[in-house]
Amino acid sequence: MNVSLIPIWTVDVVGSILMILFAFLSFGLSLRLKKMDPNNIIVTYLLWVCFALFVFAISRSAGHLLKQIFLLSNRQDLWSAIRPFSGATNTFTFVMVGSVTLFFERTWAIYGTIMKDRQALQNAHEELLYLNQNLEQLVEKRTEALVISEQKYRRIFEVSKDMILVTRTDGRIVNLNPAGKQMVGLGVPGDGNVEGRFFQSFLSDPEDWNTISRHIEDRGFISSEEFDLVLEGGTSRRVLLSGSLAKSPSDEGETIHFLIKDIEQRRLMQKQMAQADKLASIGELSSGIAHEINNPLGIILGYTQLLLRGEDPLTDRFNDLKTIEKHVKSCKAIVEDLLNFARTSSPQKEVLGIQAIIDDVIGFVRHHSNLENIQIETLFTPGLPPVLMDEKKIKQVLINLLMNAIHAVDRKGTITITTRLNQPANRITVEVSDTGHGIEKENLLRIFDPFFTTKPTGEGTGLGLSVSYGIIKGHGGNITVKSELGKGAAFTLSLPVSPPAFREINHGTESSDR
Repeated sequence: MNVSLIPIWTVDVVGSILMILFAFLSFGLSLRLKKMDPNNIIVTYLLWVCFALFVFAISRSAGHLLKQIFLLSNRQDLWSAIRPFSGATNTFTFVMVGSVTLFFERTWAIYGTIMKDRQALQNAHEELLYLNQNLEQLVEKRTEALVISEQKYRRIFEVSKDMILVTRTDGRIVNLNPAGKQMVGLGVPGDGNVEGRFFQSFLSDPEDWNTISRHIEDRGFISSEEFDLVLEGGTSRRVLLSGSLAKSPSDEGETIHFLIKDIEQRRLMQKQMAQADKLASIGELSSGIAHEINNPLGIILGYTQLLLRGEDPLTDRFNDLKTIEKHVKSCKAIVEDLLNFARTSSPQKEVLGIQAIIDDVIGFVRHHSNLENIQIETLFTPGLPPVLMDEKKIKQVLINLLMNAIHAVDRKGTITITTRLNQPANRITVEVSDTGHGIEKENLLRIFDPFFTTKPTGEGTGLGLSVSYGIIKGHGGNITVKSELGKGAAFTLSLPVSPPAFREINHGTESSDR
């Protein structure tokens, strides 16, 4: 061997031995890592690379060592035969390393997806484990929350003073709250179940349901529309209706939820306000007419009375003049009532006890009326404070109410006069009630109209209650009526208590409390 080739030979042999050693160490290390974490894709890739490099190192190093051995032993022919196999092995190992590296990117993407799914499964497993351990407690809490929510909305449904109604789209009633049942006259137990009936059967006009359905279909809701409901007794009631279409999450399909407010009282109040305006207009008109009529009537009455002075009472002329005088006085009484109704001047007031005035009126009525079969009872509250009032006018009101009650009981019955103190409102009330035939509902709104009367022709002018209404209003009070046909009527006067007297009453009460 040439001495100059010794370093090259040494490097080739030693390098080959070291390559085999490092290849063994690397492959062994990758195997240990694979055993420690068999599912790690990086370790798997490293194992394949180390294996390929291990094969390459064995092939390359063995080839170099055999080459040097054959060259030293002058067997170049054997090396020439083995050399192609060594080169092919080296090439195959490099192809293997390249293939593993090229496919690693795709493998890495798949591995990332697998790891995400694995993490999701792990999270799902932890959630399932948590639910499994706390399911009973969670169900209990959820059930409690649902019960509270149901109770809250059920309470709103049941205690609402307005009608809450749920129907199908065809109008069939699904649910109706107690206020709704009471509104349509089904509030009494035993009246039957309203569910299953059609809402349109409670509408006074059959076309109303078509209007409601059209609004719901076009816009999905209906808002603040007025309709008339027909109650079980056949009477009608004005209501304000709002509703909207709701889709049910169950198999029940679409339903319509209605909120219906009773505005009958509001409508009556509006009518009363319109009536008050009409009364004011009539008062202004009647005042002028009364003044124009009163003067000629006074002249006619005066001349009639002058003619009566020189006339023999036994003649027919005297009787004719007496007839004229009677009817003129009747006309003047009507005109005087009109003037009292229209007059806006302040009454002459003084502080008086209302119960003493009632006693005087009862004595007067008993003296001038036939009360043989009529009982007049008084229920007085003791210690009632005095009232600032015009005695004559208040007596006029009480006489009018008593005479109306006597006419209502038809000469046989009971009339009760009750006084009360409404201390929070600083008022006293006087109620005149009777056991007569009562007042029809349609007449209650017109009872204080001028010239309105239910008495036969010639027995009433229709101005008594109108004048009484004006007198009480002039005293800062109010007059109301309630009646049920066949069960009598009750007129209630409300008058403000004199402020000094009321202060004395309160002071006396406080002193007694001490």
